[in-house]
Amino acid sequence: MKYYAGIDLGGTYIKCGIVSADGQLIIKDKIPTGSERPYIEIAEDMAKLVKSLEAKSGVTVEAVGIGSPGTVNSKKGIIVYSNNIEWENVPLGDCIGNMLQIPVFITNDANAAALGESYMGAGKKFNSIVLITLGTGVGGGIVLDGKLYEGGYSAGAELGHTVIRMKGEKCTCGRRGCFEAYASATALINSTKAAMKKNPESLMWHICGGVIDNVDGKTPFDAMQQGDKAAKKVVNEYVRYLGEGITNVCNVFRPDAVLLGGGVCAQGETLLKPLRKYVKRNIFGGVAYAPVKILTATLGNDAGIYGAARLAMCGLNRN
Repeated sequence: MKYYAGIDLGGTYIKCGIVSADGQLIIKDKIPTGSERPYIEIAEDMAKLVKSLEAKSGVTVEAVGIGSPGTVNSKKGIIVYSNNIEWENVPLGDCIGNMLQIPVFITNDANAAALGESYMGAGKKFNSIVLITLGTGVGGGIVLDGKLYEGGYSAGAELGHTVIRMKGEKCTCGRRGCFEAYASATALINSTKAAMKKNPESLMWHICGGVIDNVDGKTPFDAMQQGDKAAKKVVNEYVRYLGEGITNVCNVFRPDAVLLGGGVCAQGETLLKPLRKYVKRNIFGGVAYAPVKILTATLGNDAGIYGAARLAMCGLNRN
């Protein structure tokens, strides 16, 4: 049996796991990133973590895959730019490869998560999937015909920065009306707070203990289920924006399934049922000939580890 290491590099933690050739995650661990340090120190810790897991599990890995935040030149193994860890043109692949003396493959972290879900998660039974992560922003990853699609220069799949409303809300990228500005968990929280200020009698105030800073993605859903009209308006508007972005993704890629990740997805069918209805009503050509499933991702925080390991597996087999 062959084994591969998958590293999910984040601004707070470095998470690593060893995955067998048949897709079993046999061991994992995480350490603080210490993102303010020179990149060489972080790279050394990543290599040490791989070695530590090898020693604990008693196996030897064939290659390492890494999912990193930011823009990644996957062909050269270079982190072109990452604001999460303030890196620019960091040759991480060669650096860790020299330390471990095995091949290292790198992609964007959202791409790695999509590859993980396609490999061993909710997308396992589908040929083509798009993963959309709803968190602080909106991330995206695309797997078409079983292969990761990164776009030109490995810089594509920025689904959160497609515009769904001209001259709309300001996005963190500098443009206005981006999908991210309306469908992220941050956007949902902001619209919930705005609705609460307009509706001081809303149950949303009671749910968050009268403290507006306690609002999270659950707040409007919980209040809506108790009959709160202001909350229902917030949720319906959020579903409409999320549905618009997903419809655009479907019209461009027509995947077998769109998978949603992030804390908002804990709402399950309360979110998915109206979302499916919206997409079905608006998707080009309808869904009779080319249906698209809309499901919740299942691997959670391990998606990046699985995907990075799969990246190493596929990269080694191509070489």
